[in-house]
Amino acid sequence: MVKHLFKIKSHRHYLVRKLGFYSFLIFALTLIGCGGANRNLVTTTTKETETKEAKLVEGVDYFLPKIDLNNWKVTLPIGNPSEIKPPEILDYANIEALKKFMYNDSTDGSIVFYTYPNASTRNSKYSRTELREQMVPGKNNINWTFAQGGRMKGTLAVSEISRDKNDKAHKVIVMQIHGRLTNEQRDLIGEDDNNAPPVLKIYWDKDGRIRVKTKKLKDENVSETEILKTSAWTDDKGHNFKTNVGNDKFTLEVIASEGKLEVILNDDESVVYENIHMQKWGVFKNYFKAGNYLQSKSPDSFAKVKYYDLEISHK
Repeated sequence: MVKHLFKIKSHRHYLVRKLGFYSFLIFALTLIGCGGANRNLVTTTTKETETKEAKLVEGVDYFLPKIDLNNWKVTLPIGNPSEIKPPEILDYANIEALKKFMYNDSTDGSIVFYTYPNASTRNSKYSRTELREQMVPGKNNINWTFAQGGRMKGTLAVSEISRDKNDKAHKVIVMQIHGRLTNEQRDLIGEDDNNAPPVLKIYWDKDGRIRVKTKKLKDENVSETEILKTSAWTDDKGHNFKTNVGNDKFTLEVIASEGKLEVILNDDESVVYENIHMQKWGVFKNYFKAGNYLQSKSPDSFAKVKYYDLEISHK
């Protein structure tokens, strides 16, 4: 009986050992299988990541500015100074000379205009990276009068700007309406270029205050010839909007019509000029300007102005 029990125990131990071996074998094969599955999982994950990266969606994963540059040229603070006109400006992201001064910020869908003191345009002591309207792409000699009307609206921000020794931010002009003489007017007053004064300058000033300055006649009874001269005009006292935009995004709208000029901030505050000066300004042709016209010559000064949208129209 004892021997029989021993045989039963021995047989049980043999079965346990044998089953243990097969259990180990099954477990090992399972691990190998899982390893292969894991390798497949890693491959699938990598492919999914690559696919996801390849399917970045504009307006969700990145943003591009929606600004039509067909009717704008840009002036840069380099060269004599340098200019890029349409149609070349349409490829601005790939133009080497522009990459430092006019480029996209895809995190917020803006065009960044960067400038610092260097080259300046004629009749100016300051540098700019600024757009100049061209009603006919590539040409400066076709412009508009107040009677013909003009409207410019843009959303922008002065995202970065240097400060002076008293820790006050420098100022920058972000929009303008500039006057222009016809060839006949130029010859009549004996000028050697077609430059006329800017009737409108809009400043970012005093750490985020928007300030508007327009031109007025020194003598309201000026002659038809003398009125064409820059010396006949001077700056008005200026208008400060109440809102402090700081470095945040804001909207400016400029509307010119016969004898009238209006500037609107954030669709909320407005200043209207409807006077003899605007009436007599009707003698000039005009063009819009927008961008970054830094009002400092300090060697270490700079500014970055972002434009999110910009549109112009005429009657």
